Amino acid sequence: MKIFFDGGLRPLPAGMEFAVVAAGRSHIERGLGPGTSMAAEWLALIAALRLANQLDLADAVLLGDAAAVIAQANGIIKVPRAHHAHHAAYLALPRPPRFRLRHIKRTQNLAGIALEKG
Repeated sequence: MKIFFDGGLRPLPAGMEFAVVAAGRSHIERGLGPGTSMAAEWLALIAALRLANQLDLADAVLLGDAAAVIAQANGIIKVPRAHHAHHAAYLALPRPPRFRLRHIKRTQNLAGIALEKG
């Protein structure tokens, strides 16, 4: 199953937000307080993996448009110190037996579209 994820940042008091889309359903969290766009992307990735586990998927493809976060999570580039806790939280979660994390274009990201519309 494909699970799309995207994080965003709005002016305070709203702050960080994210969306996760799976099986045609959008899961949106807003008003997460201050942070950075990269922190919001990490929160979205963690939420997407949690959803994959809740759905008890045997095959999950997580798709996002945050190239840096995906590269960090896949171990391709170093995780900045500011995001070590996010990375640790991501690594601590179980993975479906068949798991992939991939980068897609912003225009293909259904979660990003859901954030814009909502």
